[in-house]
Amino acid sequence: MHLTKRSYILLGSSLVLVGALIWGAATYASSPAPMMVPKQTPIHITLNQTLASNRSKPGQHFEATVSEPVMLDGKTVIPRGAKVEGRVVDAHPSGRLMGRARLRMALDAVQVNGQTYDIRTASYAREGSAHKKRNLLWIGGGAGGGALIGALAGGGEGALIGGPVGAGAGTAVALITGKHDIKLPAETRLTFRLAEPVTINAKG
Repeated sequence: MHLTKRSYILLGSSLVLVGALIWGAATYASSPAPMMVPKQTPIHITLNQTLASNRSKPGQHFEATVSEPVMLDGKTVIPRGAKVEGRVVDAHPSGRLMGRARLRMALDAVQVNGQTYDIRTASYAREGSAHKKRNLLWIGGGAGGGALIGALAGGGEGALIGGPVGAGAGTAVALITGKHDIKLPAETRLTFRLAEPVTINAKG
């Protein structure tokens, strides 16, 4: 069979077209598909740095990594190890005699397949334990002990002197031991939940 120059051109064009169609179909099949991660989906992360109620400041950014993949319909939407950026929403140190420590954080962004997505999560909050009653016991115990020592040393008048002195000593002990700050070391695992849905291009 003799092929003319025109036939060769048509045949070559057809092969190029078929190749382009096959390549396009393969590229489309392997390209990331947009998937909506619904509200309330948990995002488990591991802190890359230490956060503390007495050192962190509101507005401070922190980094973390996803510790468990987020799956939808059998597909990984957010893989394990994905980089996450968060923000300290509120941080308040513990007082020595009163005032609980507070630490509140939220996630702002996640990186998936080289693309950064803005996310909005509910805040993760920690509050320190109350210590007012404990401090009052220290102060009261100090006062009682001072009164007892004063009474033994100088009778009734000594008790009047010893009480305030003991109370001062008890207050000093409370000032030294009364803080209850919150510290979350690096490698601490936390769980946040999406406050709004987010659409992410996930690999098939």
